[in-house]
Amino acid sequence: MTVQKDKSGEVPFWKRKTLREMTLPEWESLCDGCGKCCLNKLEDWDTGEIHFTNVACTLFDDKTCRCKDYDDRFATVPDCIKLTPEDLHTYSWLPDTCAYRILDEGRELQHWHPLVSGDPQSVHKAGISVRGRTISEDGMTPEDWEDHLVDWLGEPVMRK
Repeated sequence: MTVQKDKSGEVPFWKRKTLREMTLPEWESLCDGCGKCCLNKLEDWDTGEIHFTNVACTLFDDKTCRCKDYDDRFATVPDCIKLTPEDLHTYSWLPDTCAYRILDEGRELQHWHPLVSGDPQSVHKAGISVRGRTISEDGMTPEDWEDHLVDWLGEPVMRK
């Protein structure tokens, strides 16, 4: 099996480095901008299964699929989770399409990932992102989230 090289003839960093060996800019560039991690999720207490809603974090920008205040997000959302290579295996709520999860599991990045395609819009063009399909959590309680379960993410969904 041959390893694909980038346009400069080099093996891309995500194929030659472990997640722990990556620089912070390399680590951050793994985020494809899908926005799925910014959606509120519910856990079925009986099965432990995670279910996605279309209810997004108060800082989520539905048009860009990015955090409105990424650098200072913990000031507004103290329970926002900072992904780290050391703790990645504990994040069972990461979607199957997440590059961090994909690489941690030894799989290849998908063709639509911006690092592979070279196009930051490819995740949206492929229909992988949540762009234009979310509502803000502002004014909602976690009890309201059950009314907003979704199955269009290709992730499990709890049926009522």
